[in-house]
Order: sequence, then C-alpha cells, then structure tokens
Amino acid sequence: MAEQTQIDALVPVRVPLKELEDGQRLAGVYAVRERELRRKRNGEPWLRLGIGDSSGAAEAVCWEEAEALYALAAPGTAVHLSGCFEQSERWGAKVKLTALRLAEDHEFAPEDLAPESAVSLPKLEADLRRLLETIQDPQLRTLLDLFFAPDTEAWARFSIAPAAKVYHQAYRHGLLEHTLSVAQAVSAAANFFPGIDRDVAVTGALLHDIGKTEAYNDDPLAIDLTDLGRLQGEIPLGYYLVRRRIEDIPGFDPELAQCVLHIILSHHGQLEHGSPVVPATREAVLVHMIDNLGGRLGSFDRLERQLPAGESWSGFDRALSGSAYFGQRAA
Repeated sequence: MAEQTQIDALVPVRVPLKELEDGQRLAGVYAVRERELRRKRNGEPWLRLGIGDSSGAAEAVCWEEAEALYALAAPGTAVHLSGCFEQSERWGAKVKLTALRLAEDHEFAPEDLAPESAVSLPKLEADLRRLLETIQDPQLRTLLDLFFAPDTEAWARFSIAPAAKVYHQAYRHGLLEHTLSVAQAVSAAANFFPGIDRDVAVTGALLHDIGKTEAYNDDPLAIDLTDLGRLQGEIPLGYYLVRRRIEDIPGFDPELAQCVLHIILSHHGQLEHGSPVVPATREAVLVHMIDNLGGRLGSFDRLERQLPAGESWSGFDRALSGSAYFGQRAA
C-alpha cells in the first residue's frame, strides 16, 4: 500500500483548466470541444484541439501521431490527456500534449466536464412561469403555452438547450437563462417608453431565439450547429417554428402575428448580422437592443469564468472586439 501511495503521489492531479499556471504539468480527463488536423510547411500533420471542462476551455496541440490522435478525439468525447500548460507571448496559452487516449467511464464525472448555468433549472423555470402569467392577451398566452407548457416536447428541448456555441451562455440551460433575462429586461423597460405594447414585446423576447432549439445539438460536451442550423440558420428556423404554431391557433389575429414574427426576424438588428430585415417597430427595437446587451454581458461572464486566478484582464475577445477588465478581481 505504501508503494502504491508513492506512485500516486508522482501522478499529476487533474487540474481544472481555469487554474492552470505556466509550466504546470497536467494529467486527467477533459472534453474535446473541437478538433482540427493542420499541416506544417513540410506537409507533416499536427493536431489542434479545443478542450474544456466545467471551469473553462483551452487549446491543446500535438506534433506527433497527429492523425491517429485526431481519429480518437472526436468532438463530444472525453479523453485522458497528459501534457504541459504553457503561456507564450507569441503563441498564447496552450497545452502541449504528450499523451492522449479515450477516457474510461469510471475516470470522470460528466458534470466536471460540461459547464452549466450558475442558476438552477428550478429557479429559472419558476421565474419564467411567473413572467408568463403576466401576459394578458389570450392569443399570445395560447401561443406561448405551445412552446413553454411543462408537458410539451418544445419545453423539454428548450429547457436544456444552449444559447450559443461559444460566445454567451454556451452551456446546458443557457438558452433558458439568456431568454429569461432578455424577456425580464424587456418587461421592465417597456414601462419606461411610451407606445410599446408590453405583451407583444415580452412575447417576442421569449420567442426571439426559439430557433436555437433546432439550430444547436444537445451534446453538452461539444456544442455545435446541427445540419439544420448550418443550412437554414436560427432566425429562419425560429420564424417557421412560430409561424406554424400561429397557423394552428384558430382565428389568430394576423396583425398580432406580424408583430411577433417581425421581432424574431429582426432581432439581430442588421442585415450583415443575419437578420433578413431590420427592426421597424418599437417592440422589435427594444428586443434587439436588450438581446444585444444580454449577449455582450454574457461574454463577460464567460471570460471571467475562464480567467486565471490573479488576472484582471482577459485576452482579446472577438465578441467584444477587445479585452474585458475585471477590476474587482485586481482589488
């Protein structure tokens, strides 16, 4: 037993990715988020992996046996890897791999590899139900029940779906968390601007990202676009989901339908950002602005979660077009 204890002491303990420091060795199970086989100038292959756990994400590289390891490390796979974490001014932060194999089931707990919302599902659902009860228009309530009633397939999928692949709320329950925060903010803001139909605005906010239930997969270890998401996009998917439901409700007011569908189609705000039309109603402008704010603030949550201990600045982030500062961490 004493001999085994000495052997165990030599084996590096699995370190959460967020806690890695320059020069630190690591050995443990992590999730493969993405993989890419690249070529050196001489044509030889090398492997780049995106790996992750519940604390954050990192890039891993390997120069030897790249093709064989690429075949093992499919996105969504749990792998046991060994290597060294290095911080380079030129190349950034990377794990240089020395070994990689498929992980066995007893070597990891799924909750250690997949990030989740900091807010529990029961709390998110309770808050959503309270907000739904404030919608006064019976047609809109009927429409919302088709998506959010507890016993529907639509709700079962919505409640676990991610809000994105990378940039914000890219985890289980992320879509519910993002949608609820947007709808709550829209509900509050509607009271301060004249001319806004609160029921329409809140309904549009609750449904604006519904297409993501079909645009993203349900693998918490490797969130990615589905074939539908790649071929059609989340906005058209959401538009058709809601339009089909509206057509199933007898006598639904066409003008009301147009107002809700316009919010879905325009919520990205600009044509170059994927919206087929730009916001043309007060309600659509409000939802777009709050949605954009929620996404950007969600990026701060992601960056802070991944920030190494003791650091107050993140690296450059595409979603913010710059770095994020967390002054309270420095203090």
